[in-house]
Amino acid sequence: MKVYEYGKDNFDALFDMLKSRSPEGRKDIEEAVAGILHSVKARGDAALLDYTQKFDGVTLHPEAIEVSQSEQELAYFSIDKALLKVIEKAAANIRAFHERQRENSWFITKEDGTLLGQKITPLSRAGVYAPAGSAPLPSTVLMDVIPAKVAGVGEIILCSPPGKNGKVNPMVLACAKLAGVDRVFAVGGAQAIAAMAYGTQTIPKVDKIVGPGNIYVTTAKKLAFGTCGIDMIAGPSEVLVIADETANPAYVAADLLSQAEHDKLASAILVTTSKVLATQVERELNLQLSRLSRNEIAAQSVNDYGAIVITETLDEAVGITNLIAPEHLEVCTKDPFSLLGKITNAGAIFLGSYSPEPLGDYFAGPNHTLPTTGTARFFSPLGVYDFVKRQSVISYSRKAFEEAAGDVAAFADAEGLTAHAESIRIRTKESQI
Repeated sequence: MKVYEYGKDNFDALFDMLKSRSPEGRKDIEEAVAGILHSVKARGDAALLDYTQKFDGVTLHPEAIEVSQSEQELAYFSIDKALLKVIEKAAANIRAFHERQRENSWFITKEDGTLLGQKITPLSRAGVYAPAGSAPLPSTVLMDVIPAKVAGVGEIILCSPPGKNGKVNPMVLACAKLAGVDRVFAVGGAQAIAAMAYGTQTIPKVDKIVGPGNIYVTTAKKLAFGTCGIDMIAGPSEVLVIADETANPAYVAADLLSQAEHDKLASAILVTTSKVLATQVERELNLQLSRLSRNEIAAQSVNDYGAIVITETLDEAVGITNLIAPEHLEVCTKDPFSLLGKITNAGAIFLGSYSPEPLGDYFAGPNHTLPTTGTARFFSPLGVYDFVKRQSVISYSRKAFEEAAGDVAAFADAEGLTAHAESIRIRTKESQI
């Protein structure tokens, strides 16, 4: 891992390295994905079948695009009973957390007869993408579907690529059934995003698409935005750990590797005030890597996109963290809560040595679909608020209108919009008759 010292080293290389992981700026991929979107829009299911054969190596019959309810039930009941109880506990925690995010419509009235308000309306249909590459993520199904159910979305569909046997991963199907997905389709990649954005003969068009995916999926979501909504433009996973001399180096190393094993492009960064801890963590990383099932992926991630930043103070550590704006932030210091108010940019914040990031991935309840590659500066975690629309409500009585009419017409005249002004004045003329 590259080591930087605050105040001595130039951090441009660190920020350039992190920026290079972003899904933005790949013109070759954008062109390829644009072609896929155009083809699916024009040819519908036929294009989906062709791309499934080309990219997944699976020949699907048209009727196999949609996964039957019986197949979903079979997958659900095939899951180990002890594991199913764990999944049910996780789902309950996720639901309980997101119930607190519900928004209510509200209205205010004035004595002159003015009524103003905001009406909360759930989306009619949402689409969820569940990746199933080298490491299928059934936990993502719970995280993406449950907030939509809590929000009251009318219909939720899910797309996930088929395996070599032509079937969607059974854990994905089990979580889909448990979370309350209405329809499931065995389609993956950019073509799945296109199908949900434009609709095909089998897959209905949705109002919004959520869920993580590779750079092709992410690029497809970016290009489809405007035709439908999306949650965010997400890149590879990342974790940043702020630690002082009190942190356990074995814990810190394990937490860094928990993200590094996701992807060769994943990033794991330690920011610490202790040079001793930095050395101990490097030693622990090497020891623990050999025990991981995905050690080659984790090792490349750590070597290519890992870093240790040594600072003099924790305030400097927080400053660097806010510039990086990590997806996951762990604070492993003597008094982690003292730093919480200073942290402005992070997707999810884990406080204390017994709040490791995997708690958030699976079980605690807050959403694990998070902004990455610096976008935590302006994006939030996925939540119930992503599945509703806020509609303004305005109602004026005749008295209230007449009191405001002169001001509104004057503002319209100032902008040169005479039709706007006339819309007001025609009503004042009526009142004078």
